[in-house]
Amino acid sequence: MGTAALLRAAGVGFGDEVVVSAFGNVEVAEAVTLAGALPVFAEIDPATYCLAPAAVEAAITPRTAAVVAVHRFGRHADLARLHTLGQRHGLLVLEHGESEAPYDEVARRRERAAYLDAKLRGVRTPDGGDGHTYQQYVVRIPGNGRPDRDAFARAVRARGVECRVPVKTPVHRLPEFRRCVSLPETERAADETLALPVDASLTKRDMQRVASACNALGGLLQAAV
Repeated sequence: MGTAALLRAAGVGFGDEVVVSAFGNVEVAEAVTLAGALPVFAEIDPATYCLAPAAVEAAITPRTAAVVAVHRFGRHADLARLHTLGQRHGLLVLEHGESEAPYDEVARRRERAAYLDAKLRGVRTPDGGDGHTYQQYVVRIPGNGRPDRDAFARAVRARGVECRVPVKTPVHRLPEFRRCVSLPETERAADETLALPVDASLTKRDMQRVASACNALGGLLQAAV
């Protein structure tokens, strides 16, 4: 059953608010709208890129009926704290998960992530945390936000390494969901993050190429004073 159907089945609809993340997953906000409710965007935890429980609590109003927690890049949202909030405020808490990979595939991705953790210079590597499955290996590019991140991505691709910007535009900045809300961590993450390859099929030589391409640039970008 999809998110919209789950919300409707729980009685969430017109006049209700549902707290969601603006960091990607526009389909979650669309599902809330499809259920007849209003998506309310809360801030993310910059380490996990998932909803920050404290921000969720700050976003709760008398009209709040539910929270949809999205797991990102192989890191899980803090469901324990979110469920505690849900019980305290009488809210439905739903999960929007990522597809589970076989254990051996996850183990190989973790090996490749560990290699990059050890080799990369000049970029901020992911906070591994408990149970990270590295659906994506997302780094932060130092410098002046989106222009430097995009320049870094172009230079890495020119060296034969595939990479992608995981969230191009936060949902609260899209025309159909535009909100006057302050989400600095969300916007900073959208401007600075870049996903590097850690696919289970990559060879050691492939991983060396990724590290070399990034390290040729890493540390060269300095934030403006």
